[in-house]
Amino acid sequence: MIEYIQVVTTVEHKTDAEKIAKNLVQKRLAACVQILGPLTSYFHWQGKLDSAVEYLCLIKSREDLFTELEAAIISMHPYEVPEIIATPITKGSKDYFNWLASELEA
Repeated sequence: MIEYIQVVTTVEHKTDAEKIAKNLVQKRLAACVQILGPLTSYFHWQGKLDSAVEYLCLIKSREDLFTELEAAIISMHPYEVPEIIATPITKGSKDYFNWLASELEA
């Protein structure tokens, strides 16, 4: 059975989110990338509490494409340590899964 995933990453600028989204979809590493934001993130960085206004990319892909997708994100990502987290999509409509299959690289 094909395993689908949703990958998330955050960036500071909407233009970076758009660049990542367009590149991943053009390369067929992602069937869809949704950009949400701006949102505020709080985290520890270099020993202090920090915050940032960011844009969240929700990336729909396949598990077997993760390594290539991760490398593509890293190559375009402006952060020193980008958030790149994948979670399995365990359920979904048959029609949506068929569409995902048709949009991702073979």
